[in-house]
Amino acid sequence: MLRNREIQILLLIMGSISLTAIIVAAIISSVAAVFVTIVSILLIGSSLLFMRWRYRELEKLSVYLRDISNGNDSLDVRDNQEGELSILKNDIYKVTLMLSEHRSLLHRDKLQLTDAISDISHQLKTPLTSMKVMADLLSSPDLPPAKRTEFTHHIRIQLERIDWLVSSLLKLSKMDAKTIQFKKDRIPVKNLIQKALEPVMIPMDIKEQTVSIAGDDDVAFAGDFNWTVEAVINILKNGVEHTHEGGAITITFSENTLFTEIVIADNGKGIPKEDLPYIFKRFYKGKNAGEGSIGIGLAMAHSIIASQNGVIDVTSESGKGTQFRIKFYKQVI
Repeated sequence: MLRNREIQILLLIMGSISLTAIIVAAIISSVAAVFVTIVSILLIGSSLLFMRWRYRELEKLSVYLRDISNGNDSLDVRDNQEGELSILKNDIYKVTLMLSEHRSLLHRDKLQLTDAISDISHQLKTPLTSMKVMADLLSSPDLPPAKRTEFTHHIRIQLERIDWLVSSLLKLSKMDAKTIQFKKDRIPVKNLIQKALEPVMIPMDIKEQTVSIAGDDDVAFAGDFNWTVEAVINILKNGVEHTHEGGAITITFSENTLFTEIVIADNGKGIPKEDLPYIFKRFYKGKNAGEGSIGIGLAMAHSIIASQNGVIDVTSESGKGTQFRIKFYKQVI
């Protein structure tokens, strides 16, 4: 402590003042000189003891910070007393909590990234392996023309699947990073439904499914038309895939002072109760998932809707069908 330059200067100043006071007191009276000397020694000693205590407290803070930097977040340096040193301790503790939360978030993001990479690798590995096998078979000169055409067709399907997967993952990553600027245009729900139905009409015709639409023409909400169309397409695809031949899909929409609601229901095989909490999770595939299902369509629909001040809920009963209820709120909730 005494090697500290600030303390050396302080002691020099205090010693000079005390010496001057003792000399002046000695001129006046020897008794006064003794008294001033005793008082000076007590003041300098008290100052040294106080500074020594503060240095110990600062040393404790230094040790505390070193422990924090080593990952020990369980320490509590607060003493709940008055004074600037206590305020400093409380501020350091607040910063410690903030750093601990950031560390936890970074760890969670790291785990999510690891899981995502693992899931993506798994999803890409299956079609790539399939294409590699078919490419090897195509290189055989004895392969019949019909098989060659069949393998070429399957390779094209797998390439389209990979292209859709990569495109969807890029869109999801942009939404996670908040880099997508969703528009706030007025969207007539009737036009939205008609546009979203276009890609699924052929699969519905093949399965002889019917669709019914009910709602007023003036029902609308503020949002991004193209992105919302993509969300609704993914929900409709899910309904078509899990509805039997000859089944029915119903779409109703309405509006009130709080929100605009779109309800998409089918009378298909439904979603098992144990799968319902996870259907919007990426890469999750329930018991009734199709063979070609990747488990990303509903996750994308959820992200798109949530990014536009909306919510999506699902209710389902095995053997009776599934209902998706979308609400776009007029004010932030």
